[in-house]
Amino acid sequence: MESVLLTLAVTFYCVGTVGYLIFLVRDREGVHKASWSVLVAGALCHGAAIVLRSLEKGHLAVTTSPEALSFFAWFLVLAYLILSQRLRLRILGSFVSPLAAVFMFGSTLLPTRFIPSGSLFKSTWVVVHVAALFAANALFAVAFAAAIMYLLQERAIKQKRLGHLYARLPSLERLDRINHICLLIGFPLMTVGLLAGFLYASTVWKSPWNWDPKEIFALLTWLIYAVLLHERLAVGWRGRRAAWLAIFGFSAVLVTFLGVNLFLEGHHTIFVE
Repeated sequence: MESVLLTLAVTFYCVGTVGYLIFLVRDREGVHKASWSVLVAGALCHGAAIVLRSLEKGHLAVTTSPEALSFFAWFLVLAYLILSQRLRLRILGSFVSPLAAVFMFGSTLLPTRFIPSGSLFKSTWVVVHVAALFAANALFAVAFAAAIMYLLQERAIKQKRLGHLYARLPSLERLDRINHICLLIGFPLMTVGLLAGFLYASTVWKSPWNWDPKEIFALLTWLIYAVLLHERLAVGWRGRRAAWLAIFGFSAVLVTFLGVNLFLEGHHTIFVE
């Protein structure tokens, strides 16, 4: 049943992606409604599959790289569905849904490397740690998509090529606001997730900091977003600078999330029974 639900989720995400790419080209309300509904169906199937696997394992099913990337894709779709309703930015789906589809396909290609499992993973701190970080990363992914849109729109304006894409994309001010909102919500979530992880580590490994590769890269990523938030609030950074730093920050997220798991070993990549 779980595999059927995952297959349906991938199918729905792909269909939704095609729909949103059509919506990017042709502004049709019916196309958007259909694409949004398909993404909702995909998220429901995906969430049900995650619940079933978690119940089978007895803990949150994010203990392998494919599971973690699949979980990330699910959070990304949820983040978009919520933000699209709150902020009325429908065209963002044309950039977010392909990213979610790529993550889902990527989850089928990744090698199965484990992060701590067994009884160690049945801690409330771990659930808070994982949920908060995945939610933060999903918001940073949305900010990344908004930053790409910002740079495309800015380039069109500077080159005075005000064609179809310019007409379909939101204003620079609105895209910058989306970036800012995602940062304001995502950074505190990331902070909570890291603190929960440090508290958990202090009880399991008797120290909140163990020089684990993922800890190091996660802290570096946190510092990037801390700088971005500080510069936005204290210095007034906006526009192009903020967009590029959002892209750089999400690149660091991917390195921390995927690169460390694939190429480095530590507490987060060794199976613990």
